[in-house]
Amino acid sequence: MFDTVLVANRGEIAVRVIRTLRQLGITSVAVYSDADADARHVREADKAVRIGPAQAAQSYLSAERLLEAAALSGAQAVHPGYGFLAENAAFAQACSDAGLVFVGPPASAIELMGDKIRAKKTVRAAGVPVVPGSSGSGLDDAQLAAAAREIGMPVLLKPSAGGGGKGMRLVRDEAALADEIAAARREALGSFGDDTLLVERWIDSPRHIEIQVLADGHGSVVHLGERECSLQRRHQKIIEEAPSPLLDEATRAAMGEAAVEAARSCGYRGAGTVEFIVPGGEPSGPGEDGAARPYYFMEMNTRLQVEHPVTEMITGVDLVEWQLRVAAGESLPFDQSGVSLSGHAIEARICAETALLPQGASRAGGSPDAEGGRVDFLPSAGTVVLLREPESRDVRTDSGLLPGTEVGTSYDPMLAKVIAHGPDRPTALRRLRAALAETVVLGVETNTGFLRRLLAHPEVAAGELDTGLVERAAASLVPRRIPEEVYAAAALLRQRALAPETPAQGGSGGWTDPFSVPSGWRLGGEPAWTVHHLRAPGHDPVAVRVRDQGSHAQVRIGDGEPRTARLSHEARPGDGGAAHQLLVEWGGMTVRLAHAVSGAGHWLGRDGDGWHIQDHDPVAAALRGAAGAHGGDALTAPMPGTVTVVKATTGEKVTAGQSLLVVEAMKMEHVITAPYDGTVTELDVTAGSTVAMDQVLAVVEPHPEADGGAQGQQGQRAETEAEA
Repeated sequence: MFDTVLVANRGEIAVRVIRTLRQLGITSVAVYSDADADARHVREADKAVRIGPAQAAQSYLSAERLLEAAALSGAQAVHPGYGFLAENAAFAQACSDAGLVFVGPPASAIELMGDKIRAKKTVRAAGVPVVPGSSGSGLDDAQLAAAAREIGMPVLLKPSAGGGGKGMRLVRDEAALADEIAAARREALGSFGDDTLLVERWIDSPRHIEIQVLADGHGSVVHLGERECSLQRRHQKIIEEAPSPLLDEATRAAMGEAAVEAARSCGYRGAGTVEFIVPGGEPSGPGEDGAARPYYFMEMNTRLQVEHPVTEMITGVDLVEWQLRVAAGESLPFDQSGVSLSGHAIEARICAETALLPQGASRAGGSPDAEGGRVDFLPSAGTVVLLREPESRDVRTDSGLLPGTEVGTSYDPMLAKVIAHGPDRPTALRRLRAALAETVVLGVETNTGFLRRLLAHPEVAAGELDTGLVERAAASLVPRRIPEEVYAAAALLRQRALAPETPAQGGSGGWTDPFSVPSGWRLGGEPAWTVHHLRAPGHDPVAVRVRDQGSHAQVRIGDGEPRTARLSHEARPGDGGAAHQLLVEWGGMTVRLAHAVSGAGHWLGRDGDGWHIQDHDPVAAALRGAAGAHGGDALTAPMPGTVTVVKATTGEKVTAGQSLLVVEAMKMEHVITAPYDGTVTELDVTAGSTVAMDQVLAVVEPHPEADGGAQGQQGQRAETEAEA
């Protein structure tokens, strides 16, 4: 076994690998960019080496810097985690050439399976069924479009290199092929350094099911069962579970055998995953003849998968440990008969992101139950000001977070994973929902609450999954309103801050000016209301009125009826005092809220959701709106990031829906389109420009004939901006 291993990655996967290295008594070496100098994986490793600036190309994607770090630290092996260079055959070969053991398959297997075109040919020859698609590599745009037309719409464009859903594009409209091919090439080149694409038939309502394989260097290959990964959006998995609620024993055995043959066909070694598409349907058994369901090979991921913990929890096998042991030359101590599955495990990926509701579904109103409509999930950023992560016998958290962690937009938005195990699927679902309710990440918006609601969706609970379910249900899982008790708590906190400090709070203990006490006292009448103007990003401003009444207060939110409210603190072990837990009496109920002060406001959280309630100055906002040179015609950045493409020029006439710019952050692209027919009068950015959230990118003035529709859209935006 090795004495020292360098972990060529960051975040939660680096922390997870370091955990197993510690258990095995192996010295761990972390690497970090300037952006990660204080990151958790750096703190937990035995050694750490700086490898460059924040840009991944000059740090985590630099084989030269990583090899220098390995030499400096005395590492004998390199564990690549997943992402970055984990599936880079050149890096695996460079490690070998430098006398280092690459903890993964041979470079030849990575190269073969990393080329999806060659991979399909190889596994087809081994008898594994594959999805119909284009043949041949290096197809140009015209050849790809021709292949797509021959296959028939809809089709899926996929990068030949890499994985993880990056660069994949579902195309249903033949007229959109050219734009989608160009976008897929850009994403593929940016993520993998290779813009080669292939095209496959899109199977409607598909199930995404993958098989975990483990192979040693002595000819033994086994599979460790399947994982269901159908809950995804933009081809990115967000919930995974093992085993699949769909498969019967006949299909499980057939797919497992096919995965083993796929691994053998490329001379695989270590832990890897063979991914399949399975046509959807009711989770029933096989036909009368006992035949397996149809299934098709998609690709092989020649690395550890993000969702590997669910397999570990139902098999008891530490996959990282066996990656290391196999890389050190050990043989697997069990064959296929020695693999058994126990219970059910489900994983949720917590990401730094914010949800944008469908146009017209204002967060100030609308039905919270209406399904349909697109929801955009955009990267978010911030500093973690309060962190609580669940951990128990049946719940595991893999995380790269610490209090004070700066979450930027340079890397993937995934922050942590929460995994729950149970004797059966319903129990695992309940435990995971409870664990997500306990999870608190304040200071940056996350998808934790969304995931918790998704797990309660009737189709998810019933196991009736497909890869389009999340997109269909997303609009019903994003709340339109912030709960009233959250606004009440924020207003009461602000009210309390207005009062002078008592001696017990550090005050002088002398005379208190009665006019400094926010009692609302006035001559000859009831106490006056103190008005607090509050707002949360993405929501309309709200006026909350508070009137003190001794130990309680009257609180009125907007035009609502006054309610009696009371705010108190509750001590919670591990929080360092009572300041992080609030009890709010509201509407006859007492609820608990996590709390942290941040900037010009308060972060409040409950059941996985978090809200940044900030002070709002309506006069200043109105003045800004009146003085703004752009008004409602400005197109602003929906997230902090980098402009990668500029398709328009100043003076150009554009049509509604025409793409003008592309903004990229955390490996995600967001297309900025023209809101109506008009003329681009200003273009304030170029390709490569770094932009902040809400920064003006371009200005489109509507054509006169579009005045009616444009005025309506402008008026709605202008009103929102004036209030914001």
